[in-house]
Amino acid sequence: MFPFSFEWAWDMGHVIFFGGFWYAVSILGAGLTFCFLKAAYDTMNDSGDSH
Repeated sequence: MFPFSFEWAWDMGHVIFFGGFWYAVSILGAGLTFCFLKAAYDTMNDSGDSH
């Protein structure tokens, strides 16, 4: 069932589940964005650690 379907009912269970789901997705997205931006910044400034 999708939110744009007419049978969708926004009860408290859906609100809690999707709230937690999007909270977790946003934390993961922010972490990955930070890692990509830091890697690009370190590459541009040649300040990253070499292996």
